[in-house]
Amino acid sequence: MKKIYMIFTGGTISMKIDDVSHTVKPALSANEIMQSLLNSDLYSLLEVIEFSDIPSPSMTPQMMLEIATLINNIIKTKDPIGFVVIHGTDTLEETAFFLDTAIDTEIPIVVTGSMKSSSELGFDGINNLVSSILVAKSTKSHNRGVLVVMNDQINAASEVTKSNTLSLDTFKSLDYGPLGVVDNKEVLYHRSVTLQRNKLNVDKLESNVHLIKAYAGSDSLLINFLIDQKTKGIVIEALGRGNLPPAMISGIERAIQANIPIIICSRCPSGRTLDTYGYVGGGKYLTDMGCIIATSLNGQKTRILLMLALTKSSERDFLKGLFTV
Repeated sequence: MKKIYMIFTGGTISMKIDDVSHTVKPALSANEIMQSLLNSDLYSLLEVIEFSDIPSPSMTPQMMLEIATLINNIIKTKDPIGFVVIHGTDTLEETAFFLDTAIDTEIPIVVTGSMKSSSELGFDGINNLVSSILVAKSTKSHNRGVLVVMNDQINAASEVTKSNTLSLDTFKSLDYGPLGVVDNKEVLYHRSVTLQRNKLNVDKLESNVHLIKAYAGSDSLLINFLIDQKTKGIVIEALGRGNLPPAMISGIERAIQANIPIIICSRCPSGRTLDTYGYVGGGKYLTDMGCIIATSLNGQKTRILLMLALTKSSERDFLKGLFTV
Protein backbone atom coordinates (compact mmCIF):
# COMPACT_ATOMS: atom_id res chain seq x y z
CA MET A 1 0.00 0.00 0.00
CA LYS A 2 1.21 3.49 -0.83
CA LYS A 3 1.94 5.60 2.23
CA ILE A 4 2.05 9.17 3.46
CA TYR A 5 5.35 9.52 5.29
CA MET A 6 5.13 11.46 8.55
CA ILE A 7 8.57 12.91 9.28
CA PHE A 8 8.73 14.15 12.87
CA THR A 9 11.44 16.65 13.79
CA GLY A 10 10.04 17.89 17.12
CA GLY A 11 8.64 21.26 18.10
CA THR A 12 5.81 22.45 20.33
CA ILE A 13 3.52 19.69 19.10
CA SER A 14 5.68 17.21 21.05
CA MET A 15 5.90 19.30 24.23
CA LYS A 16 4.11 19.53 27.58
CA ILE A 17 4.22 21.94 30.50
CA ASP A 18 6.73 20.64 33.03
CA ASP A 19 5.22 20.41 36.53
CA VAL A 20 8.45 21.47 38.25
CA SER A 21 9.77 24.32 36.11
CA HIS A 22 6.35 25.35 34.71
CA THR A 23 7.96 25.75 31.29
CA VAL A 24 7.17 24.00 28.03
CA LYS A 25 9.57 21.13 27.28
CA PRO A 26 9.81 18.14 24.89
CA ALA A 27 7.81 15.23 26.30
CA LEU A 28 6.00 13.19 23.61
CA SER A 29 7.44 10.78 21.05
CA ALA A 30 6.17 10.68 17.48
CA ASN A 31 4.30 7.44 18.18
CA GLU A 32 2.64 8.95 21.26
CA ILE A 33 1.42 11.88 19.19
CA MET A 34 0.14 9.53 16.50
CA GLN A 35 -1.96 7.62 19.07
CA SER A 36 -4.49 10.43 18.73
CA LEU A 37 -5.11 9.31 15.14
CA LEU A 38 -5.54 5.60 15.86
CA ASN A 39 -9.28 5.69 15.22
CA SER A 40 -8.97 7.77 12.07
CA ASP A 41 -9.62 6.13 8.71
CA LEU A 42 -6.42 7.85 7.56
CA TYR A 43 -4.22 5.95 10.01
CA SER A 44 -3.54 2.97 7.72
CA LEU A 45 -2.03 5.31 5.14
CA LEU A 46 0.60 6.68 7.51
CA GLU A 47 4.24 5.68 8.01
CA VAL A 48 6.05 7.39 10.91
CA ILE A 49 9.70 8.47 10.69
CA GLU A 50 11.18 10.01 13.84
CA PHE A 51 13.90 12.15 12.31
CA SER A 52 14.61 14.14 15.49
CA ASP A 53 12.99 15.49 18.64
CA ILE A 54 14.24 19.06 18.88
CA PRO A 55 12.78 22.53 19.33
CA SER A 56 12.96 24.39 16.06
CA PRO A 57 15.69 26.87 17.13
CA SER A 58 17.94 23.78 17.12
CA MET A 59 17.17 23.07 13.47
CA THR A 60 20.12 23.74 11.14
CA PRO A 61 20.43 24.03 7.36
CA GLN A 62 22.49 20.84 7.39
CA MET A 63 19.56 19.03 9.02
CA MET A 64 17.23 20.55 6.42
CA LEU A 65 19.49 19.06 3.75
CA GLU A 66 19.27 15.67 5.48
CA ILE A 67 15.46 15.88 5.45
CA ALA A 68 15.52 16.76 1.76
CA THR A 69 17.82 13.79 1.07
CA LEU A 70 15.51 11.50 3.07
CA ILE A 71 12.47 12.63 1.09
CA ASN A 72 14.27 12.26 -2.24
CA ASN A 73 15.36 8.73 -1.32
CA ILE A 74 11.81 7.74 -0.38
CA ILE A 75 10.52 9.17 -3.66
CA LYS A 76 13.06 7.06 -5.57
CA THR A 77 12.36 3.81 -3.72
CA LYS A 78 8.87 3.80 -2.17
CA ASP A 79 6.33 5.45 -4.53
CA PRO A 80 4.80 7.61 -1.74
CA ILE A 81 1.43 9.35 -1.75
CA GLY A 82 2.97 12.37 -0.06
CA PHE A 83 4.86 13.67 2.95
CA VAL A 84 4.05 15.56 6.12
CA VAL A 85 7.00 17.13 7.94
CA ILE A 86 6.17 17.99 11.56
CA HIS A 87 8.29 20.90 12.75
CA GLY A 88 8.55 23.60 15.40
CA THR A 89 7.14 26.90 14.19
CA ASP A 90 10.10 29.23 14.90
CA THR A 91 12.11 28.06 11.88
CA LEU A 92 9.34 26.20 10.05
CA GLU A 93 9.24 28.62 7.13
CA GLU A 94 12.99 28.20 6.55
CA THR A 95 12.82 24.41 6.43
CA ALA A 96 9.74 24.54 4.19
CA PHE A 97 11.45 26.98 1.82
CA PHE A 98 14.64 24.87 1.83
CA LEU A 99 12.67 21.77 0.85
CA ASP A 100 10.73 23.73 -1.78
CA THR A 101 14.00 24.88 -3.34
CA ALA A 102 15.94 21.63 -3.05
CA ILE A 103 13.32 19.04 -4.06
CA ASP A 104 11.88 18.78 -7.56
CA THR A 105 8.76 16.61 -7.39
CA GLU A 106 5.06 16.78 -8.13
CA ILE A 107 4.34 14.72 -4.98
CA PRO A 108 2.80 16.80 -2.16
CA ILE A 109 5.15 17.79 0.67
CA VAL A 110 3.41 19.49 3.59
CA VAL A 111 5.07 21.13 6.59
CA THR A 112 3.07 21.67 9.77
CA GLY A 113 3.40 22.14 13.52
CA SER A 114 1.59 23.50 16.53
CA MET A 115 1.41 26.85 18.24
CA LYS A 116 0.24 25.33 21.53
CA SER A 117 1.64 22.44 23.54
CA SER A 118 -0.47 19.40 24.30
CA SER A 119 -0.92 20.66 27.89
CA GLU A 120 -2.75 23.80 26.81
CA LEU A 121 -6.42 24.40 26.15
CA GLY A 122 -7.00 24.76 22.43
CA PHE A 123 -4.07 22.48 21.49
CA ASP A 124 -3.96 22.85 17.71
CA GLY A 125 -1.46 20.11 16.91
CA ILE A 126 -3.83 17.25 16.09
CA ASN A 127 -6.08 19.38 13.91
CA ASN A 128 -3.01 20.60 12.00
CA LEU A 129 -1.82 17.01 11.58
CA VAL A 130 -5.17 15.83 10.20
CA SER A 131 -5.48 18.81 7.84
CA SER A 132 -1.92 18.25 6.60
CA ILE A 133 -2.56 14.56 5.95
CA LEU A 134 -5.67 15.45 3.96
CA VAL A 135 -3.68 17.97 1.90
CA ALA A 136 -0.85 15.47 1.30
CA LYS A 137 -3.41 12.83 0.25
CA SER A 138 -5.28 15.09 -2.18
CA THR A 139 -4.46 14.84 -5.88
CA LYS A 140 -5.25 18.56 -6.04
CA SER A 141 -2.01 19.18 -4.14
CA HIS A 142 0.23 17.81 -6.90
CA ASN A 143 2.63 20.20 -8.63
CA ARG A 144 2.13 22.98 -6.08
CA GLY A 145 5.55 22.86 -4.44
CA VAL A 146 6.04 22.52 -0.71
CA LEU A 147 3.00 23.60 1.31
CA VAL A 148 2.58 24.88 4.85
CA VAL A 149 -0.69 23.84 6.50
CA MET A 150 -1.66 25.46 9.80
CA ASN A 151 -5.02 26.51 11.21
CA ASP A 152 -6.78 24.88 8.20
CA GLN A 153 -5.07 27.25 5.77
CA ILE A 154 -2.83 26.10 2.93
CA ASN A 155 0.08 28.38 2.06
CA ALA A 156 3.01 28.11 -0.31
CA ALA A 157 6.41 27.68 1.33
CA SER A 158 7.80 30.32 -1.02
CA GLU A 159 5.25 32.90 0.16
CA VAL A 160 4.42 32.22 3.80
CA THR A 161 5.97 33.66 6.95
CA LYS A 162 5.38 33.46 10.68
CA SER A 163 3.68 36.77 11.38
CA ASN A 164 2.78 36.59 15.07
CA THR A 165 4.44 35.08 18.14
CA LEU A 166 1.22 33.64 19.59
CA SER A 167 -1.74 33.53 17.21
CA LEU A 168 -2.95 30.21 15.81
CA ASP A 169 -3.19 31.81 12.36
CA THR A 170 0.37 33.14 12.54
CA PHE A 171 1.45 31.66 9.19
CA LYS A 172 0.38 34.07 6.49
CA SER A 173 1.22 34.89 2.90
CA LEU A 174 1.10 38.62 3.52
CA ASP A 175 1.22 39.75 -0.09
CA TYR A 176 -0.87 37.03 -1.72
CA GLY A 177 -3.10 35.26 0.79
CA PRO A 178 -3.47 31.49 1.20
CA LEU A 179 -3.54 29.06 -1.71
CA GLY A 180 -6.56 27.36 -0.19
CA VAL A 181 -8.20 25.90 2.89
CA VAL A 182 -9.22 22.63 4.48
CA ASP A 183 -12.97 22.84 5.13
CA ASN A 184 -14.95 19.97 6.65
CA LYS A 185 -12.18 17.54 5.58
CA GLU A 186 -12.31 18.85 2.00
CA VAL A 187 -9.18 20.34 0.41
CA LEU A 188 -10.07 23.48 -1.54
CA TYR A 189 -7.63 25.52 -3.64
CA HIS A 190 -8.39 29.08 -4.70
CA ARG A 191 -5.23 29.93 -6.64
CA SER A 192 -1.78 28.71 -7.69
CA VAL A 193 1.64 29.80 -6.48
CA THR A 194 2.35 33.34 -7.69
CA LEU A 195 6.11 33.07 -8.34
CA GLN A 196 8.09 30.04 -9.49
CA ARG A 197 11.87 29.68 -9.01
CA ASN A 198 14.23 27.16 -10.52
CA LYS A 199 14.88 24.14 -8.31
CA LEU A 200 18.39 23.58 -6.99
CA ASN A 201 18.99 19.86 -6.58
CA VAL A 202 21.99 19.78 -4.26
CA ASP A 203 23.82 17.29 -2.05
CA LYS A 204 25.63 19.99 -0.05
CA LEU A 205 25.24 23.62 0.97
CA GLU A 206 27.45 26.63 1.62
CA SER A 207 27.05 27.29 5.34
CA ASN A 208 29.26 30.38 5.53
CA VAL A 209 26.48 32.81 4.54
CA HIS A 210 25.27 35.51 6.90
CA LEU A 211 22.31 37.84 7.43
CA ILE A 212 22.57 41.49 8.56
CA LYS A 213 19.64 43.74 9.41
CA ALA A 214 19.96 47.41 8.52
CA TYR A 215 18.80 50.20 10.83
CA ALA A 216 19.14 53.95 11.14
CA GLY A 217 22.84 54.61 11.56
CA SER A 218 24.09 51.23 10.28
CA ASP A 219 27.74 51.25 9.25
CA SER A 220 30.23 48.82 7.72
CA LEU A 221 31.46 47.23 10.94
CA LEU A 222 29.62 43.92 10.59
CA ILE A 223 30.24 43.71 6.85
CA ASN A 224 33.97 44.23 7.33
CA PHE A 225 34.01 41.63 10.10
CA LEU A 226 32.35 39.06 7.83
CA ILE A 227 34.79 39.84 5.02
CA ASP A 228 37.70 39.29 7.41
CA GLN A 229 36.10 35.97 8.42
CA LYS A 230 36.15 34.86 4.76
CA THR A 231 32.38 34.73 4.42
CA LYS A 232 31.04 33.40 1.11
CA GLY A 233 27.91 35.54 0.94
CA ILE A 234 26.06 38.32 2.75
CA VAL A 235 22.33 39.04 2.87
CA ILE A 236 21.26 42.48 4.04
CA GLU A 237 17.72 43.21 5.18
CA ALA A 238 17.60 46.76 3.91
CA LEU A 239 15.28 49.63 4.75
CA GLY A 240 11.99 50.12 2.91
CA ARG A 241 12.17 49.41 -0.80
CA GLY A 242 15.78 48.21 -0.52
CA ASN A 243 17.88 51.15 0.65
CA LEU A 244 20.84 51.45 3.05
CA PRO A 245 22.57 54.15 5.11
CA PRO A 246 25.60 55.62 3.28
CA ALA A 247 27.96 54.43 6.03
CA MET A 248 27.45 50.85 4.80
CA ILE A 249 28.70 51.60 1.30
CA SER A 250 32.42 51.24 1.99
CA GLY A 251 31.93 47.75 3.41
CA ILE A 252 29.75 46.73 0.47
CA GLU A 253 32.36 48.01 -1.98
CA ARG A 254 35.02 45.99 -0.21
CA ALA A 255 32.86 42.84 -0.27
CA ILE A 256 32.11 43.15 -3.97
CA GLN A 257 35.81 43.70 -4.73
CA ALA A 258 36.45 40.45 -2.84
CA ASN A 259 33.81 38.68 -5.02
CA ILE A 260 31.47 38.17 -2.07
CA PRO A 261 27.84 38.31 -3.28
CA ILE A 262 25.67 40.91 -1.55
CA ILE A 263 21.94 40.16 -1.73
CA ILE A 264 19.52 42.93 -0.76
CA CYS A 265 16.05 42.21 0.61
CA SER A 266 13.75 44.36 2.77
CA ARG A 267 13.15 44.31 6.49
CA CYS A 268 9.51 45.23 5.77
CA PRO A 269 7.17 42.25 6.27
CA SER A 270 5.30 42.91 3.02
CA GLY A 271 5.89 44.39 -0.43
CA ARG A 272 8.52 43.98 -3.15
CA THR A 273 12.14 44.99 -2.87
CA LEU A 274 13.12 47.03 -5.93
CA ASP A 275 15.99 49.28 -7.04
CA THR A 276 13.86 52.41 -7.25
CA TYR A 277 16.02 55.05 -5.56
CA GLY A 278 19.20 56.47 -7.06
CA TYR A 279 20.69 58.41 -4.14
CA VAL A 280 23.78 57.18 -2.30
CA GLY A 281 22.64 53.99 -0.57
CA GLY A 282 19.44 53.78 -2.60
CA GLY A 283 18.47 50.53 -4.29
CA LYS A 284 19.57 51.58 -7.78
CA TYR A 285 22.85 52.86 -6.41
CA LEU A 286 23.37 49.43 -4.80
CA THR A 287 22.57 47.40 -7.92
CA ASP A 288 24.86 49.64 -9.97
CA MET A 289 27.59 48.72 -7.48
CA GLY A 290 26.92 45.03 -8.07
CA CYS A 291 24.43 44.12 -5.35
CA ILE A 292 21.56 41.79 -6.26
CA ILE A 293 17.93 42.43 -5.28
CA ALA A 294 15.88 39.59 -3.80
CA THR A 295 12.57 40.87 -5.11
CA SER A 296 10.05 38.96 -3.01
CA LEU A 297 11.89 37.11 -0.22
CA ASN A 298 12.44 37.98 3.41
CA GLY A 299 15.88 37.81 4.99
CA GLN A 300 15.74 34.27 6.33
CA LYS A 301 14.57 32.81 3.03
CA THR A 302 17.07 34.87 1.05
CA ARG A 303 19.87 33.41 3.16
CA ILE A 304 18.62 29.85 2.58
CA LEU A 305 18.48 30.40 -1.18
CA LEU A 306 21.97 31.89 -1.25
CA MET A 307 23.37 28.96 0.76
CA LEU A 308 21.97 26.57 -1.84
CA ALA A 309 22.80 28.70 -4.87
CA LEU A 310 26.47 29.10 -3.98
CA THR A 311 26.96 25.34 -4.23
CA LYS A 312 26.23 25.81 -7.94
CA SER A 313 27.82 29.15 -8.79
CA SER A 314 28.71 32.57 -7.40
CA GLU A 315 28.44 34.17 -10.85
CA ARG A 316 26.34 37.32 -10.70
CA ASP A 317 24.02 36.60 -13.62
CA PHE A 318 23.20 33.15 -12.22
CA LEU A 319 22.39 34.57 -8.79
CA LYS A 320 20.41 37.47 -10.23
CA GLY A 321 18.28 35.01 -12.20
CA LEU A 322 17.37 33.17 -9.00
CA PHE A 323 16.61 36.16 -6.81
CA THR A 324 15.08 38.70 -9.17
CA VAL A 325 11.70 37.13 -9.92
